[in-house]
Amino acid sequence: MNTENNGSQNLKIKIRNTSPADERYKEGLLKKNLNKLLAGFLYLVSLLPFWVLYGISDIFYLLIRYFFKYRYKVVQENLDFAFPEKTEKEKKQISNKFYRHFTDLMMETLKLHTISKKQITRRLRFEGIELLNENHRQGKGIIIFAMHHNNWEWCSSMMTTVKHQGLMLYNPIRGNQAMEKFLLHSRERWGGLCVPVHLSARVTLEFHQKKIPTGIWLGADQTPPASSKFWTIFLNREAPFFSGPEKIAAKTNQPVFFQHVTKIKRGHYIARFVPLIEKPAEMDQKDILLTYVRKMEEIIRQEPEYYLWSHRRWKHTRPDGIPLTVTKNQN
Repeated sequence: MNTENNGSQNLKIKIRNTSPADERYKEGLLKKNLNKLLAGFLYLVSLLPFWVLYGISDIFYLLIRYFFKYRYKVVQENLDFAFPEKTEKEKKQISNKFYRHFTDLMMETLKLHTISKKQITRRLRFEGIELLNENHRQGKGIIIFAMHHNNWEWCSSMMTTVKHQGLMLYNPIRGNQAMEKFLLHSRERWGGLCVPVHLSARVTLEFHQKKIPTGIWLGADQTPPASSKFWTIFLNREAPFFSGPEKIAAKTNQPVFFQHVTKIKRGHYIARFVPLIEKPAEMDQKDILLTYVRKMEEIIRQEPEYYLWSHRRWKHTRPDGIPLTVTKNQN
């Protein structure tokens, strides 16, 4: 996304100068140095060609799937709830495919740190960019709801072709400044600005006051605290969601798009931007997130092996006094 430069750079400097004082960034001297060494090692790994990275991925797949059994119980439990109609054999096939894709995703995320524009353009094709840019021509900002499905990290490169100032909302990494710096470089090198969720309202308002159309990008399926006020049924289980995205959409009335990434073959993807809600201010606020959740479920059921099943998405229990938000046909 196009930087509308001085305002963006000033805000970036302000965010970077204030964030390290936050409690979530504190780390001991030994841990800090070890984290720096790890980040340096990962940088060197990112320089390797894809054929070497995928060779490493094949080895990691065998290790984490069969030897370490990384979060195997979590994956199986998530699949059991999401697909009660499937046989054990079918769920095992999904699980195996997930682990194979997961290790590829690890390598592809590292490669994002140093991959060239030519390489990533050859491996990731975008569809629907013209719809996003049409809103910019009209002076309107946009909101993109992404999800942890296929390769969402590479989509930060869309900011080289989208005209809006990109604001990528993220949760800071606790106690690991070196890794956070590593990931921020990977995402911001294409022109966007990473904004911690706790600063998102302030930063968004500053851009709005400067009349700079923004493209707010967020993986809205992340796990918020149990105290979240928005709980709904997601893949047959109660799950909380951050309510900020729907509030921003309703208040600004910016068109909402859904990011749908599909895998063509190993290391090659198409990312489509699909209109989800044209005028969010004109609908019931709760229906904004519900529309997003239902769309996610549709995509996951089509290609379940590419969702992040190792994530403890359903680890919380809904507290007493917080209602369950559902659609009419779920009552």
